[in-house]
Amino acid sequence: MTDQDKGADTLATSNFIRTIIDRDLASGKNGQRVATRFPPEPNGYLHIGHAKSICLNFGLAEDYNGTCNLRFDDTNPEKESTEYMEAIKADVEWLGFKWTEERFASDYFDELYNFAVKLIQQGHAYVDSSSAEQMREMRGTLTQPGVESPYRERTIEENLDLFERMKNGEFEDGTHVLRAKIDMASGNINMRDPTLYRIRRTPHFRTGDVWNIYPMYDYTHCLSDAIEQITHSLCTLEFEDHRPLYDWVLDTLKTPAHPQQIEFARLSLEYTVLSKRRLIQLVEQQVVDGWDDPRMPSLSGLRRRGFTPGSVRDFCGRIGITKKDAWIEMAMLETCLRDDLNANAERRLAVLDPIKVVITDFSSDTVTELVSANHPQNEAFGKRNLSFSNTLFIERDDFAEEPPPKYQRLTPGGEVRLRGSYVIRCEEVIKNSSGDIVELRCSHDANTLGKKPEGRKVKGVIHWVDAATAVDAEVRLFEPLFTTADPSAADSFEAVINPDSKSVLTGCKVEPALADASPESRFQFERLGYFVADWRDHRQHSPVFNRTITLRDSWK
Repeated sequence: MTDQDKGADTLATSNFIRTIIDRDLASGKNGQRVATRFPPEPNGYLHIGHAKSICLNFGLAEDYNGTCNLRFDDTNPEKESTEYMEAIKADVEWLGFKWTEERFASDYFDELYNFAVKLIQQGHAYVDSSSAEQMREMRGTLTQPGVESPYRERTIEENLDLFERMKNGEFEDGTHVLRAKIDMASGNINMRDPTLYRIRRTPHFRTGDVWNIYPMYDYTHCLSDAIEQITHSLCTLEFEDHRPLYDWVLDTLKTPAHPQQIEFARLSLEYTVLSKRRLIQLVEQQVVDGWDDPRMPSLSGLRRRGFTPGSVRDFCGRIGITKKDAWIEMAMLETCLRDDLNANAERRLAVLDPIKVVITDFSSDTVTELVSANHPQNEAFGKRNLSFSNTLFIERDDFAEEPPPKYQRLTPGGEVRLRGSYVIRCEEVIKNSSGDIVELRCSHDANTLGKKPEGRKVKGVIHWVDAATAVDAEVRLFEPLFTTADPSAADSFEAVINPDSKSVLTGCKVEPALADASPESRFQFERLGYFVADWRDHRQHSPVFNRTITLRDSWK
């Protein structure tokens, strides 16, 4: 099973949206079509929360032999860019999906403008010249109705004239807006004459200086769905109160197609934030090293961390689709990742905090070739040769002068097996003038290569790297970016940022096969965890690895 295939079965798990679609298909609704869309705004990078929507929309289209468009909601030129657009496309493709058509809200600017003119002609929209502050005051509250604007009864002719002049760039930003004329006393604040268009004399990354006015999301979204003949418009629960406006626009304009908006619970993941505003803050304040920082919940960050597309899809399938918001434990995401990497990541040897070991009774002129499997359960991964000489490196914490209880690694006078090699005994500890250990001198049992030692039991097994062929590497270790499970609930966002979320280790020793690894190659460093060759900084013979995840769940 490939990365992209993994999780496909769980994506097909029954949920209330599938029940609706099954009912629609059985009744012949929509000509028995299923057409979805994924509509991101190109004002930032996608994150793990978007992955849930991507897997849902594209997954349904795949399962029902339907279509799914990638449509960019590019109606706010001040914050959008080609960079974000290209990053979004790359993330969707990385997850293993392919859109039916690539669309943009800006493709429909002419049509949207003509629809707005039609609303004015019908008496269902007007140009309001109130200030933003006045409009907020007139809007009312959850317990008090709104107040009608003094401009609400402008004539159709006056509204058409003003709206055209807004389009032509005759007015400054904020001087006028186009509002729907619905009901200022509605219990749903979204229906209290919502804004449809505002003046933004800002160049657009696709349309340039053509437009001086831009449509609002609620107005654009429903009409874009209708134009594309989307059948099921899936969005998160915060848009549930917007659904009456979605339907009002389509009903009032009598569009040929009327998609059905269906809401589902968004993803809330422990120890992270999925607010785009907060993520932008982390990047702009340089708390992290950009959108693809491995500590970020962005898809590019997860990818650079070493997550697989299969593990993300599997996670989205396991958490399911519901109507109720719920916190998801980080351990669930990591379980999906470990399951994937355990089956698919080749094994390699690396020492992150090296201490030299000299085997005094092993000839200094001898270099032995040992054969090691690249994966203990999967012969298809093949084997590789490892060199073994009289000088090795082991992890510093695999030796203890004064071992704690039940310690099963190397000690003075004690024995330990080097993984896939010999049993060695520590005979002497060499220290420098500061009292730091710089070398361990050991003997080896030549009869223990691939065999158990006679007459004694050696419990400990540690990993190693041959000094004769070892390559220096940089290894980056990552911890949660936040110290609390719900960072958004903290009084101070900055106060819960983990100052130790990133550690950079230099002078690590890795076997030669890792030096030849291509960027984004994933491995299990034996006994240490899963690591990935950094896609930006890793170079042949100058390797840089990011720790993806430890071998065991650390959240407990």
